[in-house]
Amino acid sequence: MFNNLIESSSHAREFKRRGSFLLLTAAAYAVLFVVGGVASIYAYDAHLDDESTELALISYVPLEPTKTVSAESHRSRGASPRNSTQITRALRPLLIDTVNPNNIPKAVGIIASPIPPAPPDTGIGPAILDPPGFGPGNNTGPPNGTGGAPVVRDLGTAPPAPTPKPVPKIVHKPVINSEAIELPKPVYPPMAIQIHVQGTVAVQVLIDESGRVVSARAMSGHALLAGAAQQAAYRARFSPTKIGDQPVKVSGVITYNFVLQQ
Repeated sequence: MFNNLIESSSHAREFKRRGSFLLLTAAAYAVLFVVGGVASIYAYDAHLDDESTELALISYVPLEPTKTVSAESHRSRGASPRNSTQITRALRPLLIDTVNPNNIPKAVGIIASPIPPAPPDTGIGPAILDPPGFGPGNNTGPPNGTGGAPVVRDLGTAPPAPTPKPVPKIVHKPVINSEAIELPKPVYPPMAIQIHVQGTVAVQVLIDESGRVVSARAMSGHALLAGAAQQAAYRARFSPTKIGDQPVKVSGVITYNFVLQQ
C-alpha cells in the first residue's frame, strides 16, 4: 500500500515538471514570434524609402505604318508623263477632298499625301495625269479649271437671319374707364364720411399684357380718398391690348368720383 502511494506521488511530480517545461517552451516560442513580427515590420518600413518611382516599360505595341501612295510607283508602271498633251481630263489614283471639312478621309496619317491637288472634274486612273496647262507653276490652268489656285466652291447662300421679335412697348392712353371689363367701385373711407369729404380722384395705372393692373398711383384728389381709389384700381381688369400680334402694356388714368349720399 505504501509502495503505491510513493509511486503515485512521484508520477505527480513528473507531470508537474513536464507541464512547466511545456509552458516555458510555449512562452519562449510566443516571445520569439512577437519579436520576429516586430523586426519584420521595421525591416519593411526601412526599405520603403529605397523604392524606385521610375516607370518600367512592360510591353510596346508598334503603330501600324501608314499606307501611302507614292507618285514614283505610279510613274514606274509605264504611265505617261504628268502633263500630257493627249488628255483633256486630270486623273488621280486617289481623290482627296481638301475643300469639304465634313468629308473625313478613311485613314488618317502623319505624312502628307504625295498625290497633288486636282481640279473638280478629276477622274480616278492608274497614274497622276494632268491636262496641258495645269500645274502648280502655271497660272493659265486647264480649260474650265482653276489652274494652281485653290478650288473655291459655292456652298450655297446662307439662310437669312431670323427677324428679331419687337420689344414690347407701353401704349399711353388718357382716361380708360370705358375700356375696363371689370371696374369695381371703391369703398368710401369712414373718416371721409365723418368729415364730409367728396371729390374726384385720378389714379395712374399700368396694365400688363394680360390686362391686369400691376401699378396704381393716385395723381390728384383728397388724401383720405386716394388709398381707397388705389385699392379699387388694382381690382380692375382690362382686355389685352395688341399691336399687330404682339401684346403690349398700357398706361392710363382711371377716375373715381366720391359723392356722399344725401
